[in-house]
Amino acid sequence: MLSSLEGMTSMYMASQSGAHTAQSIRDIIAQLCGTPMFAGKVTEAEAEDLARLIEEKYGISMGFGAIVDAEDFRPWLHDAKINGEIGDFYWGRYRQLLNLKGLPKAVIEATDEVTDRVLDRLGDPRNTTPWGRRGMVVGHVQSGKTQNYTGLICKAADAGYRLIVVIAGIHNNLRNQTQARIDEGFIGRDTGRLAHANRAQRQKIIGVGTFDQREFPVSLTNTLRDFNKATATTNTSQVGQYNVPVVLVIKKNSSTLKNLLEWLKEHSVHQGTQMVQQPMLLIDDEADNASINTRYEKDEVTRINSQIRELLSLFHRSCYVGYTATPFANIFIDPDTDDDALKQDLFPRHFIIGLDAPSNYFGAQKVFIDARDAHVRLIADNEDVLPMKHKIDDPVDVLPASLASAVRAFIVARAIRNSRGQQAAHASMLINASRFTDVQGRLRSRISDLVARIRDAAAVDAAKGSSALKNPEMAALHAVWEQEFADADGADWPSIQSRLHEVLIAAKVVEVNASKRSSPLDYDQGGEHGVTVIAVGGFSLSRGLTLEGLTVSYFLRNSIMYDTLMQMGRWFGYRPAYEDLCRVWMPADGVGWYAHIHEAMDDLQAQLKRMELAKATPEQFGLAVRSHPQALIVTARNKMGTGKEFPVKVGLAGKLVETTRIRTDAGQLEKNLAAGVQLISAIRGTSDLVLEKRPRGLLYKAVPVALVREFLRTFRADAADPLTDPRLMSDYIDARAETELKEWDVLLASARKEGAVATVVSGVNLVPFERSVDADNLAKGVLAISGASRRVGSAEDEREGLTTPQIDAALAAHRTSLGDKPMPGTLPPRIFREVRDRPLLILRLVKPKVGPDEADTALPKSDVLAWGISFPLSQIAGGTVEYVVNTIRMREMFGDDEQETEADGDPE
Repeated sequence: MLSSLEGMTSMYMASQSGAHTAQSIRDIIAQLCGTPMFAGKVTEAEAEDLARLIEEKYGISMGFGAIVDAEDFRPWLHDAKINGEIGDFYWGRYRQLLNLKGLPKAVIEATDEVTDRVLDRLGDPRNTTPWGRRGMVVGHVQSGKTQNYTGLICKAADAGYRLIVVIAGIHNNLRNQTQARIDEGFIGRDTGRLAHANRAQRQKIIGVGTFDQREFPVSLTNTLRDFNKATATTNTSQVGQYNVPVVLVIKKNSSTLKNLLEWLKEHSVHQGTQMVQQPMLLIDDEADNASINTRYEKDEVTRINSQIRELLSLFHRSCYVGYTATPFANIFIDPDTDDDALKQDLFPRHFIIGLDAPSNYFGAQKVFIDARDAHVRLIADNEDVLPMKHKIDDPVDVLPASLASAVRAFIVARAIRNSRGQQAAHASMLINASRFTDVQGRLRSRISDLVARIRDAAAVDAAKGSSALKNPEMAALHAVWEQEFADADGADWPSIQSRLHEVLIAAKVVEVNASKRSSPLDYDQGGEHGVTVIAVGGFSLSRGLTLEGLTVSYFLRNSIMYDTLMQMGRWFGYRPAYEDLCRVWMPADGVGWYAHIHEAMDDLQAQLKRMELAKATPEQFGLAVRSHPQALIVTARNKMGTGKEFPVKVGLAGKLVETTRIRTDAGQLEKNLAAGVQLISAIRGTSDLVLEKRPRGLLYKAVPVALVREFLRTFRADAADPLTDPRLMSDYIDARAETELKEWDVLLASARKEGAVATVVSGVNLVPFERSVDADNLAKGVLAISGASRRVGSAEDEREGLTTPQIDAALAAHRTSLGDKPMPGTLPPRIFREVRDRPLLILRLVKPKVGPDEADTALPKSDVLAWGISFPLSQIAGGTVEYVVNTIRMREMFGDDEQETEADGDPE
């Protein structure tokens, strides 16, 4: 009832012009509550809760993103609209649907604007001369990319596009989910029903079809089945006439693409040239996955990449738009040469658009930086029962205590959501702890046993009041409530206890993978009560798939390929009215990697905005991505199998580089410390250097580059880390030693720890910083910084050396880049590099430590010298240096690419 009232309120508000106030929202709700549909069915408290929820939604803002265009961009959409040559049928229906779903007005308006910007950069379908357009849209994980391209499809159909192909994920479950969303947002009918043998049961109007049924697009695929030649041929007459748009949602699979290509070629023969002359739009969802040209040999491309290019080449007028949240690995990164990268047929040479996430986006900034303590729980008890590295036939006899706690937290959180009036909403838990489907099956079995025990306990004792806590399972739930949710709204224990039975009766534990045991995530089965599901899986849960109402996640994976990690982060998205209940369990290393990746992605979006202001081209942005230090990880991902050395170009301008990996060789550690002593002595012996005492240590200003260069030439970290290699540093610094890197700021950092004993280094007292290191790497003779931040220093270090006007300028620029979004609690350090006019070298002593249960015999006996450099932006053209990377070292540094080995006999 409340969801219906919310939908009616949102539609009524959307129909009115001007801004709404808190009072006007309550007036509308009161007016609707007086109608026969709602009279006597909504309490005052429920009406007030709804008013607050809508207030929150209408306070949400969303920017328009950034655009990098080719020099030959010529807009056409505005004139077409003014001349009345474009209708509003499909977009109008979809806009009504978004209103009904309760999307904030600002988000719908921003979606309208952004999709217009994308459409304007596609080919004009009224132009009958041959053309081809290639573009890319860069969003955030789980931030609404499907909503964006569904809106684009609707507008393209209104503009005159008559064939639309959506290439979804590489697994059936994602393709099916994408088809269902296209059914709802564009087609208006349940395509699964259209294939029903019983004619009477074929028609089921859904989504946009409920608003206007004057026409329906033809779909050559449905929610039950991918593209099939025979099925497509039955629609030949409708396709040939092109009275309505034709849409296909296909899996990113070479066999499917082969069948489609063959059918199109055959159909073109039967229909003459009419088919290939129609304007065609191809949406490539998750464009960085499987569409990439990753073969090392020149002129050889992956089969899927080749088939996509062939599909586009069949049509005289075609558009390719790739959507991705992790563009480092996308089609314009080719590790061979810049020229070859730009010549690729799928290179987005015409436009690249960065989408802003709405202000209520529950992303890495909130989860891992601003509110880490509220949302993140560390896994430290798995190695004895479910080790990170395990084999396909390893047993799962018991669950880690942390996993059992996570399951209990999900059950309690669902009960709280029900007490908040969210019974009709879905609730999901994600468990991603193994790449083997056999192990996933054993995990599911153990979790099912746990849920069954809790269900039995609730059935027997939940109604017994406080005496119920004598039951161990009930006591365990109560303990989780006390630890996690005691202060949450609507979370008093008696209310939760009374709702446990209804939660557990509905709860299901399913596998989502490529095994025969897998169950589809069918959220349509929920009616008055939403679906409550615990999903156990691996890669099938890791890319594109949406888990509705995801509340609790348990993530135990060791891949550090950042595109893999970001896509595994299904917990990103939107959590209206239950964000405070969301929890993510993962190892400490994972937390550090996600924070690190977020900074890299944030940096990329900021770079896109800078290039928009500078009127740069997509080619220039593509080359900038290639030179990003994080591109090294992608290079490793694409090259793991070559076993060769190969060149990559690295840009250090505006980047932070730290010695996060240092060899434990005692002789080299002594040489490193001696190099630091020599540098400090030389600095202190230079009388005209400016010295400032800072809370974080001693800061020397305007240090000559020669002193820094000598230190970096002597210091050795780990050869597997190319960014700290002396040759790479020398090449970059030498090119700028007489200009922008002529003088340096040097911070001798000292920990602010009461009672700590300082170490004297060349007459300077430095208190060491404790840093966690990875035990596995330590056994290999490498100190690899781990822990929650995976940083040698801290974000605040990069303020050092800046003047107050510079800091104010950095904050002002960042505030401008955010648009209407609020300033985050933690600022990205890159904003300070963008105003820095001198590089900053930070020296510190590190006291490495391992976990309480790990052997520390391999730790160095004395403190270790480490450094970090914050480089300013560069005004010198060609700001990259080339580095030859050995794939064996890259594998040691970044691990293996799990995407290629998600298998247990049958690939997942």
